[in-house]
Amino acid sequence: MSRIGKLPINLPSNITLTVGEDNLVTVAGPKGTLSTPVNKDIIVKQEDNQIVVERPTEQKRHKAMHGLYRSLINNMVIGVSEGYKEQLELVGVGYKATVQGSVLELALGYSHNIFMTMPTEVTASAVTEKGKAPVITLESNDKQLLGQVAAKIRSLRKVEPYKGKGIRFVGEVVRRKAGKTASK
Repeated sequence: MSRIGKLPINLPSNITLTVGEDNLVTVAGPKGTLSTPVNKDIIVKQEDNQIVVERPTEQKRHKAMHGLYRSLINNMVIGVSEGYKEQLELVGVGYKATVQGSVLELALGYSHNIFMTMPTEVTASAVTEKGKAPVITLESNDKQLLGQVAAKIRSLRKVEPYKGKGIRFVGEVVRRKAGKTASK
């Protein structure tokens, strides 16, 4: 039995879950509504204040989908009740970030600034404190979309291993390399 798949999902009182036709699972809560299609073989049942995901057989394919769909539904429940937050810091001289509406403007040492339009589900804010690296905070109820947007921003200037300059997640540990040593 899948260790993750067999765990029930606790459903808070302010969250509603519906399983529509074609096995479309929709979760609604105070932070919005999310939905995902579930494979027709996987069974999603609501028992009291818990959601149980079951599989029909012990096939390898069904075992893989069992844990997957349980995790996806759990992420949706957490997203519409609490939401998700991701923080990125810009380490480097002259690196700046500003947010105007839904547009994120980044100065990352290239000849021109980079403008990124945020999806409507993701809200961005940028904080620059004196003496500290600028921090971009992304918030959303969709975990997958939030991770994708954060990865896209991070890919604009990857952390280099010698000086540690670039965009990194807050708290991320970067392995540093020793530079050249002068020979005598």
